[in-house]
Amino acid sequence: MAKGRVPTRDELLAFIRESATPVGKREIARAYGLKGDQRIELKELLRDLRDSGDIAADRAKTFKDPQALTDIAVLEIVSVDDDGHLLAVPRKHDEETDGPAPRIEIVPQATRGVPAPAVGDRVLASLKRRGKATYEARIIRRLGSGARRILGLYEEPPGRGGLGLVTPTDRKLRQSFDIRAADRNDARPGDIVWVEATGTALSRRARVLEVVGAMSDPRTVSLISIAANDIPVEFPAAALEEAERSRAAPLGDRLDLRDTPLVTIDGEDARDFDDAVFAEPDPGHPGGWRILVAIADVAWYVRPDRPLDRAAYRRGTSVYFPDRVVPMLPEALSNHWCSLVPHEDRPVLVAEMWIDGSGSLKRHRFHRALIRSAARLTYNRIQRAQDGWPDAEIAPLMNDVVRPLYAAFHVLLAAREQRGALDLDLPERKVTLGEDGRIAEIGTRERLDSHKLIEEFMVLANVAAAQALEQRHQPCLYRVHDQPDAAKIEGLREFLGTLGVGLPPGPRVRPGDLNRILHQVADKPVARLVNETMLRSQSQAVYSPDNLGHFGLALSRYAHFTSPIRRYPDLVVHRALISAYGLGDGGLPDADKGRFHEFGEHLSMCERRAVAAERGAMDRYVAAFMAGHVGATFPGRVTSVTRFGLFAALDATGADGLVPIRSLGQEFFRHDEGRQMLVGERTGETFGLGDRLRFKLVEADVATGGLLFEIVDVIERVERQALPRGVHHGRPGRAPPRRPVAHRKGPKDKGSRRRR
Repeated sequence: MAKGRVPTRDELLAFIRESATPVGKREIARAYGLKGDQRIELKELLRDLRDSGDIAADRAKTFKDPQALTDIAVLEIVSVDDDGHLLAVPRKHDEETDGPAPRIEIVPQATRGVPAPAVGDRVLASLKRRGKATYEARIIRRLGSGARRILGLYEEPPGRGGLGLVTPTDRKLRQSFDIRAADRNDARPGDIVWVEATGTALSRRARVLEVVGAMSDPRTVSLISIAANDIPVEFPAAALEEAERSRAAPLGDRLDLRDTPLVTIDGEDARDFDDAVFAEPDPGHPGGWRILVAIADVAWYVRPDRPLDRAAYRRGTSVYFPDRVVPMLPEALSNHWCSLVPHEDRPVLVAEMWIDGSGSLKRHRFHRALIRSAARLTYNRIQRAQDGWPDAEIAPLMNDVVRPLYAAFHVLLAAREQRGALDLDLPERKVTLGEDGRIAEIGTRERLDSHKLIEEFMVLANVAAAQALEQRHQPCLYRVHDQPDAAKIEGLREFLGTLGVGLPPGPRVRPGDLNRILHQVADKPVARLVNETMLRSQSQAVYSPDNLGHFGLALSRYAHFTSPIRRYPDLVVHRALISAYGLGDGGLPDADKGRFHEFGEHLSMCERRAVAAERGAMDRYVAAFMAGHVGATFPGRVTSVTRFGLFAALDATGADGLVPIRSLGQEFFRHDEGRQMLVGERTGETFGLGDRLRFKLVEADVATGGLLFEIVDVIERVERQALPRGVHHGRPGRAPPRRPVAHRKGPKDKGSRRRR
């Protein structure tokens, strides 16, 4: 470190990132021996680093790496390493969004006077940084007991003296548990079981509490995700009774729209139809349209603070698996009274909206109404009709229903493009189950204009709902999607720079800036890679009473209104609209008007829980499908690069798994963060984000959903440019792994599970 001169941007960034604790301007100036005007120059440099997102600043005016953990954190103890050290992860860490968890080692001396912690314990601990992704933790106090329920696969391996073995289905829990004969509770090898850890972290002992199902039964795959994520399955008896007592809603003061040919448009396998649409030209404004979006009036049936409402609030959302749905509402409502079945009277809340020829929303109003759906259409059928091949049911609806819907849609689509909504092109995986309940086929879901039509109509209604509540001074539970984090944008900028693609400078971007890049690479081999990387740079959408706008849709206000049958936030918005317009019973109680922050936090959690459960089930279904192909080779792409290996996705199925760094041979590989690559220290061989390789499937673990690959050969490497000056390439001269690759454990032993 050169004394007496202001450090360069790179030197200052390295100093702050490598510091074990946050440092202030005074400490930095002292370390570099700065005086007078040099301190002013340092202050400006720190401001630039903070504004670009390279460093984070707190109220105490100290600076740190924005990805570094806080000094005090809630941790979960997840495993014991080969040396007997307890390892932990941050309680709220999500590898999908936050990347690989740092290594946090519990200091043994720090447990004196505190009950011995065990795997599964939650602790409050003070952290001290030892390296970029390594920390030591000293326990302040224990927050939860280690004797907790853990879901795992029960087996009886030979040579264990009669002891059973349970391996957790959660890949973050890397420790297996011994089960004595007296503690098996009738579990059989191959069963998925709930166990309770009974010993210390080092004893690895547990007892079976409950058998969930046999792993050989394909229905167990969803049950694992349901159980592991604490998804409520059974409705309380009082809630079921309340739903069964529901009856048809009377016309009363409702607007009678039974002669208006509203239609539902859903997937082929949909069982409930909660939205219907209609469009007609607006005679008062050439090129404009009057659009109706009618949504099932769930608020009529689900009244605040009754058993049915409390059960729905606890669930927060319906959860969808390949073989089943865990609904937010009982079937008496979700598949009957709140389903807009054709040719039957159903109560709805209607958004009546007028747009001009440019797609701008000019005015709107909301009604309670009674409709009679003219037809139950599917995406494929209405698209075929629009393309010139209507079937017998749709043919009479072409002039009055189908063509006006598409005409209004094209106006809305042009408005979407004009405002610059983010246009990511990411194919959705489609799973087809066979009669035996197992995956028969994995493909991608076709995206038609009919899908986009419904999306644009729903977006318009959601915007109108948010506007209406603001105009009438009612609380609103917004669906907010904040600007991407400055640090993630800088990371995206660095990655795109290696591909020769430029992103405008600065910590903030507009959706249009990102769209220009997507269009620039649309016909290139890296298109999908750029789309996926851009998605990972986005903030997570949440529910909140504080309006932050919706970045992805390029909208200043947005609320979920269109699906109260499966999302509780939409029901909250319905109730607020009923109160705002004085539409009768079932409105928002005064007591709930002060609970919107609570609503936002709880319902955002429910959504994250559902997404985790759905993703976990899909991973396990895919692992079960791939288990029959162990040893086969497949083409695929590198989707993520970490210090411990590569994550890859196969082309045909989208199945993703890990290539452990130990499987890359005798070479030492360095993680080049800036260019998202692993670089061989001796040979210079590289493996990077987006590279197309041929992979061999080595292991498919159905219980955890984990796949392990090995690289067979290189198909095509992404061409990368040198990074601009000042971009971090990874720590130069960093020590290689502790043990040579040749001495590491093979892919089928416990060592591999620690890296999945």
